[in-house]
Amino acid sequence: MNNFSKASEELEGQKMFQILAQCKELEKQGKEIIHFEIGDPDFDTPKNVVEKCVNEIRSGNTHYSSSAGLESFREMASERTLKSRGFKPSLDQILVTQGANIQIYYALACIPDAGDEIITIDPCFVSYRSIFKFLGLKGVFVKLKERNKFRLNPKDLEKAITKKTKAILINSPNNPTGSLMTQKEIKEVYEISKKNDLWLISDEVYGRIVYSDNNIKFSSPSVFDKCLERTVIIHSFSKSYAMTGWRIGAVTGPKELIKRMALLLETIASCVSPFIQSAAEEAISGDQTYIDEMLDTFRDRRDLMHKLINELNLISSVKPEGAFYTFVNVKKTGLSDIEFSERLLSEQGVATCPGSFFGEGGKGYVRFCFATNEKNIRKGIKRVGNFIKGIKI
Repeated sequence: MNNFSKASEELEGQKMFQILAQCKELEKQGKEIIHFEIGDPDFDTPKNVVEKCVNEIRSGNTHYSSSAGLESFREMASERTLKSRGFKPSLDQILVTQGANIQIYYALACIPDAGDEIITIDPCFVSYRSIFKFLGLKGVFVKLKERNKFRLNPKDLEKAITKKTKAILINSPNNPTGSLMTQKEIKEVYEISKKNDLWLISDEVYGRIVYSDNNIKFSSPSVFDKCLERTVIIHSFSKSYAMTGWRIGAVTGPKELIKRMALLLETIASCVSPFIQSAAEEAISGDQTYIDEMLDTFRDRRDLMHKLINELNLISSVKPEGAFYTFVNVKKTGLSDIEFSERLLSEQGVATCPGSFFGEGGKGYVRFCFATNEKNIRKGIKRVGNFIKGIKI
């Protein structure tokens, strides 16, 4: 049989995983690869979290749970929101999910109808476009400019609104650029969404990985309506707690939306594993020293990578203010971002992500991830330098 839906033909997946698979094959052949391509922290999940999970499995906590998530976990998530954002959502405003990607899918499956427009940024996380296409939505992309440190200009966003616009999707700190919107910019975006009666989905998966340079701190539009009216917080444990493989997160939003998303989760996935939810409880309530140390390490790695990249000829980058990526301008090399990335891998064994994977606005840029140790960063950037020396302009 070869009869498939048109929607399935549009699926692109996450291309960085495809690069990772290519790297694994090269490593099987004995080639040493420096991994700058995928956002997977090299830290282990905190020991207390692992121990909690193992104990829960041994105690038999392996059966179905409520499709909305454990009440105890949602209560902790609510308390965490109070500490981090200044308001305490009710438990029926919170849904436990298998990570953050599925939260965006569920939200966009429940808010707009096919043909509606969703405004987001360009470049943006790769899954956004695939989700738009699969659900029959029209993505409207507002370009992020390097001269503005890749921060979204709210005025550009407002110009993109039409009668068909249903929602705005933002991401700060941003993947792939590492940009961080100011409190003023976040407030302006919220006011635009309210003025035009639009949903505002805020992807905050990197909300705890913020370096607070120039006194710019993390801001969430949820503080303005407490997720009671139009804002939706996308959140996971993957990046902040080094739990990428656990697939656990919690989305916060208005009750009626969360109710519909919970029914969709129940239909598709039944529930999230209860022992993983219990482990996530431990992540929230346990000692946060390890998490703070990870942030300090990421800051040191960011500073090192930024310094080494900007010492090289032909390439440069804006210093990221959050997340663990730097978006490198390779336009002066005379190579496209795809050519640069492919040749760097084949010739020097350094894996990166072409910026065009993240949209038109990423053309001419390559994303480097610094979620790896200092030794690998130094070795990898040295290889980049050797690669650049061999480029004929």
